Amino acid sequence: MVTIRMRDTAFKRILKSMPVNSQVKIGGPFGSLTLHNNASRPAVFLAGGIGITPFRSILLDAAERKLPHRILLFYSNRRPEDAPFLEELETLQQQNANYKLVATMTEMEKSDRAWKGEAGLINYRLLDRHLKAVATPDWYNAGPIYYIAGPPRMVHDFQTMLINSGVDSDDIRTEEFVGY
Repeated sequence: MVTIRMRDTAFKRILKSMPVNSQVKIGGPFGSLTLHNNASRPAVFLAGGIGITPFRSILLDAAERKLPHRILLFYSNRRPEDAPFLEELETLQQQNANYKLVATMTEMEKSDRAWKGEAGLINYRLLDRHLKAVATPDWYNAGPIYYIAGPPRMVHDFQTMLINSGVDSDDIRTEEFVGY
């Protein structure tokens, strides 16, 4: 499955106008964002918009294989109607007790939908509040592995935030979505 956000670029205009069942040649995937092996270490995912795609794959696989990893997903979008796979990610919590979604919206004033979740940007206070809520005694002993996927600026800002809060850079894995 390929997931893209349709923007008004030459490539995406051509893609949108192509007839169904057209043949295309796609290179990749090129990333290496996979879930770590040590299940005693929790995973914390930070995603913005279409940057959710690698995490969706990991979450579906973890649920299907009943992996023991504890996973906390922070997922930021402008509005619920802009959030790819939001309902699926919410439902997935019922299939995997080790997974929790923290979705946040940054432009609810422009939305036609009701929203009872978080509002605003993902920041250290939001992370800290939710991490403390799910932390078990061994959570901080093992230390989470952090994963970040999204636009380059967001990835850089989240990485800087984590490092500034004391997270070892070896415990941060990133995937930048350039030009989407």
